Amino acid sequence: MRLTILGGGGFRVPLVYGALLGDHAEGRVSHVTLYDEDSGRLRAMARVLADQAAGIADAPAVTATTDLDEALRGADFVFSAIRVGGLEGRAADERIALAEGVLGQETVGAGGIAYGLRTVPVAREIARRVARTAPGAWVINFTNPAGVVTEAMAEELGDRVIGICDSPVGLGRRIARLLGARPEDAWIDYVGLNHLGWVRGLRIGGRDELPRLLADAQALESFEEGRLFGAEWLRSLGAIPNEYLHYYYFNRDTVRAYQEVKQTRGAFLRDQQRGFYAEAGRPDPAPGAALAAWDRTRAEREATYMAENREVAGVGEREESDLESGGYEKVALALMRAIARDERATLILNVRNRGTLSVLDAEAVIEVPCLVDANGAHPVAVDPLPLHAVGLVTSVKAAEREVLAAAASGSRADAVKAFALHPLVDSVAVARRLVAGYAAEHPGLGYLR
Repeated sequence: MRLTILGGGGFRVPLVYGALLGDHAEGRVSHVTLYDEDSGRLRAMARVLADQAAGIADAPAVTATTDLDEALRGADFVFSAIRVGGLEGRAADERIALAEGVLGQETVGAGGIAYGLRTVPVAREIARRVARTAPGAWVINFTNPAGVVTEAMAEELGDRVIGICDSPVGLGRRIARLLGARPEDAWIDYVGLNHLGWVRGLRIGGRDELPRLLADAQALESFEEGRLFGAEWLRSLGAIPNEYLHYYYFNRDTVRAYQEVKQTRGAFLRDQQRGFYAEAGRPDPAPGAALAAWDRTRAEREATYMAENREVAGVGEREESDLESGGYEKVALALMRAIARDERATLILNVRNRGTLSVLDAEAVIEVPCLVDANGAHPVAVDPLPLHAVGLVTSVKAAEREVLAAAASGSRADAVKAFALHPLVDSVAVARRLVAGYAAEHPGLGYLR
């Protein structure tokens, strides 16, 4: 089985390859093609993967290319993890938004809209190229903002594109362990959009154990989301929100914290990764040196994740138990296995609504538990959202739809509407200034007129 990774020079690629190295089942991935426009990043990442594969006789073969059609030809699965505009673009997204007093996070608020406006035209073109060059391939999208990008690609690929995210998986895993259950034995009642969802129940042996957790303040505040939101707020909601909802529930506090830091998250990662790629890309590195550099860089990256939000919550550094992510690479591998081998699995995925949430239309991409088999991912029926969640989900989806419209029309008015409708942008005047600022900064937004 052949896997193509778009954004193959990206920092998280070794996570995917590491998961593949641990898969020894029949019909596993035997060949990985890395595609990236940056040959230097490709070279550095190929060295990291070579270090990972050292001494493993049946490691999947790896090739690298800067030719998209060559990368897609013959692929069974395409993993999309591109970053249009790079980390320099992310740093600019944050800076421009914060100057207007609104959030610049890469997937939430103004920053997420700017990133979507840059990425959707590229994602649509990739989807067209996949449909033409590898029509039998399944696309697994991790490119952010994952919900709107998956929806854009579905216009061309239908249900053969599926979005994944590690946040809900990691959240469900932490809750299950707190309740004394193995994560694989728990049913997670999770629903929403990408980076905008809630765990509303966690069933173990057919019994919902979430009320037991909500009744225990000490247990609630013993894990990442509990410390971020606080036991009192979680009890008020009667649910455990995805960590990204901290940007909504504590927006003013978080914006203030981001404005006060010396360096935004995007700028930190930009500078950090420049150092990594320079080190990993040196001529004739010692065996294992590229992988060691990657390990050091990743450890620092994980430890500083959402540092400003934790500062707002007054909870200090991340606990070691929270450093384990949901493992998006494991979700991707489980998804590929389920489809390729017809090994039925239940996974939280980003798929088209198809009537699952009555407040959204059939084509809207949502994030819910899905049953996966050889025919793809099938969303499971869920209970209706409470009104407070309906308001957030519908307003954010409305903003996403305007991103899709602006990317198709090139209309600056549609782009302004995307910003202005988002609940974290509180002014049409601010929306207009944001569009002007982003269009002036990013060559990828030159299509807006």
